[in-house]
Amino acid sequence: MLWRMQWHFLASAPDDGAMNMARDEALMRWTARTGQAVFRVYGWSAPTLSLGRNQRARGCYNLEAAGARGIGIVRRPTGGRALLHHREITYSATLPAADAAAASAAYALINDILLDALGRLGAPAAMATAGKALPPGLRPCFDAPSTHEIAIGDRKLVGSAQWRHEGALLQHGSILVDDDQHWIGELLLTDSEPPTPAATLRDALGRAPTLEETAAVIREALEARIGEVAAFADEAALEASTVDLARDYRDDAWTWRR
Repeated sequence: MLWRMQWHFLASAPDDGAMNMARDEALMRWTARTGQAVFRVYGWSAPTLSLGRNQRARGCYNLEAAGARGIGIVRRPTGGRALLHHREITYSATLPAADAAAASAAYALINDILLDALGRLGAPAAMATAGKALPPGLRPCFDAPSTHEIAIGDRKLVGSAQWRHEGALLQHGSILVDDDQHWIGELLLTDSEPPTPAATLRDALGRAPTLEETAAVIREALEARIGEVAAFADEAALEASTVDLARDYRDDAWTWRR
């Protein structure tokens, strides 16, 4: 059972796109070796456009405009559509998952934890009951919620994606504090309709919660659902693996693979 395994919690300082994606993959590999789960909360040291694993992106974005705005670009190991990491808080969870059914159960568990945490902050979030999963494309991730995504009303608040590999699952996602996702359309080389405004924590709460505050309520929600949660103690080995994997996420052959 997902709540009976050993869980760890890790709050990471903001980092760049390659390091953040590499650290999530390093945690996934650690989970595959140990059979233990990790919930991580983190931020980004600069605005970063992240591309879905299989999203078409080569020749689609104005790289000069992105550079002028100080926006980095990274391709995620997980699927889904492009999103901008800037005024938001990112979470990741890595846990054993042998098959698609286990991945589905993990998705439901993680959403329960996030909904509890958002409720502790005072945000009236709920699971979207309408919509459908959208295929990879150039419309931004937060354009509209799919069924079972976390939303406030009919506006998406949390965008999540998964990757399952060698018996382990990575699920990570973005919780918007402010809505700057319209920047994505402004970086496209082709005209794009403005996205539907997304839900934000600022709108829901009337203020912007900090990374530390949000990490604390997520840990509280995790402990309420799972029980005892340990601090992640293998950080030296994690960082060595992260630095090694970050080379792949900085490689244009990966970023612009399609």
